[in-house]
Amino acid sequence: MLRRSARSFGKALKAAELTRSFASVEKADCVVIGAGVVGLAVARQLALGGRDVLVLESAPTFGTGTSSRNSEVIHAGIYYPPDSLKAAFCVRGRELLYNYCSERGIPHRQVGKLIVATGPSEVPKLSNLMNHGVRNGVDGLRMMDGPEAMRMEPELQCLKALFSPVSGIVDSHSLMLSLVGEAESHRATFSYNTTVVGGHLEGNSLHLHVCETKNLDEHGSGQLPLRHELVLVPKVVVNSAGLSAPLLAKRFHGLNGQVIPPAYFARGHYFALANTKNPPFQHLIYPIPEDGGLGVHVTLDLNGQVKFGPDVEWIDGVDDISSFLNRFDYSVCASRAERFYLAIRKYYPNLKDGSLEPGYSGIRPKLSAPRQPTNDFVVQGEEIHGVPGLVNLFGIESPGLTSSMAIAEHTVAKFLT
Repeated sequence: MLRRSARSFGKALKAAELTRSFASVEKADCVVIGAGVVGLAVARQLALGGRDVLVLESAPTFGTGTSSRNSEVIHAGIYYPPDSLKAAFCVRGRELLYNYCSERGIPHRQVGKLIVATGPSEVPKLSNLMNHGVRNGVDGLRMMDGPEAMRMEPELQCLKALFSPVSGIVDSHSLMLSLVGEAESHRATFSYNTTVVGGHLEGNSLHLHVCETKNLDEHGSGQLPLRHELVLVPKVVVNSAGLSAPLLAKRFHGLNGQVIPPAYFARGHYFALANTKNPPFQHLIYPIPEDGGLGVHVTLDLNGQVKFGPDVEWIDGVDDISSFLNRFDYSVCASRAERFYLAIRKYYPNLKDGSLEPGYSGIRPKLSAPRQPTNDFVVQGEEIHGVPGLVNLFGIESPGLTSSMAIAEHTVAKFLT
């Protein structure tokens, strides 16, 4: 196998671009598509196992998509149906993540979480969450009456609460930086500004179509075949492209399209609490989950900033190139704050008018439509699609950050060892 440094790989792309008449062909061992937290964890796991790893990322650096636009919460594993991948990966991933962060000095804190019922109709739902968590193996869960929860958090208003002591927060950028460094120290190569625009099967081998990101601008937003400048023929491909993973898989010509789930996108906005010298809460505060998300909740960051979010705004009309290049609208309209005040005051009635300011937004990669049950993670290997060495990771939304190291562990052990 011809192993290239990031610089020589870039030269291969540049040379292929200059010829334009045909795409050069290169062989590789393992290619990971996407440098979000899950892709980085997979790359690290492969590199630790002695594989030659090449990570292709369309953005100028790692973690610019969903991995850096979330609540940065380490989830316990409460919300997810027993025996689901989300439940298994969240519980295992939480353990791996806490250990990893502790051993490497990555900023994190086990602050605990209260999931609150603010009306009588929500109390049975809280009991269901408790049962889910216990069946999923979450330790330390405890149901509290309202007065006990409000003694713990004086600004809180609720009838009942479920306390999860193992929930926490993490500096996701520091985590990803550590994963990159460890992968690179084990000879993984990262090629940024490099987009996989499709591929084709020759026999049992997947050939990836690759181009420099800047050249996709020439295509506008069309869905036509995209010109590529390099063909990579890897032994192993992990499609960890996040928001664009299903759309990219549909461009793998020869892959059975029936096994690729439809992609849906849900934008979530965050607002920050302004002028907070003394944060009103010391724990994460979550309402009962809503359609498409976990509800507008209180999150704390490691600098003491209090954030509320995310809400759920379903979006459509996303073309392939916009998805590949993360060209989503991440703006936060100040007028959305009115809905946030209504939602937050159900459990934080003392929230003052004018105290919320626009923060940031993120996009969830969903596999289920609005008002449909939330789908599980999809980790798809040869037994499903028939292509040796290809693993598709679809619908890695929350708890993807918490689950990242468990997904990597499972993917490499089951499919790529």
